[in-house]
Amino acid sequence: MLTGRTAALLALSTVTLPLWPSPWWGVVVLTAAVLALAAVDTALAAPLRAVRLSRDGARAVRLGETATVTLGVHNDSPRVLRAQVRDSWVPSAGAPSRVHRVLVEPHASAALETTLTPTRRGDRPAVRVSLRSYGPMGLAFRQRAGRPATPAWRLRVLPRFDSRRFLPEKTARLRTLEGAQVTRGRGQGTEFDALREYVIGDDVRSIDWRASARRSDVLVRTWRPERDRRVVCVLDTGRTSAVRVGDEPRLDASIDAALLLAALASRAGDQVDLLAVDTVVRATVSGGRHVLLPRLVNALAPLQPSLVETDFELVVGEVLRRERKRALVVLFTALEPGALGEGLLPVLPRLAARHRVIVAAVHDPLLERMAEPSGDPYLSAAAIRTLGERDRVRSALTRNGVTVLDAPLDVFPSRLCDAYLTLKQAGRL
Repeated sequence: MLTGRTAALLALSTVTLPLWPSPWWGVVVLTAAVLALAAVDTALAAPLRAVRLSRDGARAVRLGETATVTLGVHNDSPRVLRAQVRDSWVPSAGAPSRVHRVLVEPHASAALETTLTPTRRGDRPAVRVSLRSYGPMGLAFRQRAGRPATPAWRLRVLPRFDSRRFLPEKTARLRTLEGAQVTRGRGQGTEFDALREYVIGDDVRSIDWRASARRSDVLVRTWRPERDRRVVCVLDTGRTSAVRVGDEPRLDASIDAALLLAALASRAGDQVDLLAVDTVVRATVSGGRHVLLPRLVNALAPLQPSLVETDFELVVGEVLRRERKRALVVLFTALEPGALGEGLLPVLPRLAARHRVIVAAVHDPLLERMAEPSGDPYLSAAAIRTLGERDRVRSALTRNGVTVLDAPLDVFPSRLCDAYLTLKQAGRL
């Protein structure tokens, strides 16, 4: 293929046309000469079959951060490779629109770095590498679809996990509950821990009179919160999870809160499982005795909302089938009257009879601002009606023995962990 330099050379050669006896013959001869030079230039270009491509670099990156992927260009031919390389990725991978120009000596290699700043979770694949091999004069180049073969590469974009900033605070509160860190006294719980001497300020109801009589001293029982309990995080990936709350989908906010809860429960010695469901099971992670946060993050990274109505009968059936023992089931969904009133409420008693249930929903503050009377009266009336329907759904869930958490996006993970710690302290898991 010809380059712009060939056209420029041909245009430049036309200045000699007045010197020719016949201008038409001059055009023919000059054009033939330039095309001959271009053909020679093409023949001297490094062949594409002798060029190999390889990749190295990051395989995973957290959303909002940058990753570097290196493209290796290997020249196995005896000619110098003068190349123009374009490394194309899917738009959401955040790759810059850049063309690399490289010169690779015979039997040598060059490394081209691409900095990626993804804008979405999930797997972001490399699409295609386009390579042009130029001749030494730059008059023509070789390019062929599929040559050289594009090396497969997939960058997994993990959830942000911004809520990890709450983890030190929640862990400190957990230590206080367990009695490992004394503030005003020993943490209360439901499992006996040890006996110790009475100090001023202790609850007299915790005195062990029999042990005190044997020791001739006043001893009190100390307790610790329950351990080795089961926590099941259920993510609703139906159509309501695609609604944007603030700057991100509701599903991303639920993932962030679920990761924080899983990290805290794991440190508390509880077993954490995760389930993502709409009309089918999208993801499942069984934590066992120690949930590994990297496994959870990796499983949740490619999860995307599905534009279907969630089958809550399937959700309840899966939870009951997987969890034979009593567990804390946290259902991340939306307080939408249509979805919950017709789908969840009819099957909720079966789930609440066996497990402790929390329905966790992200509250959209836009509804409250829309409900203010100072704005559009029709918009305000619609917002007030929506808030009233949410209150009725919340009351219906509460009557079935379900704890309802409806919190703004910025404190949603923190409030969820507070609810978990409150239940743990009261021995109600």
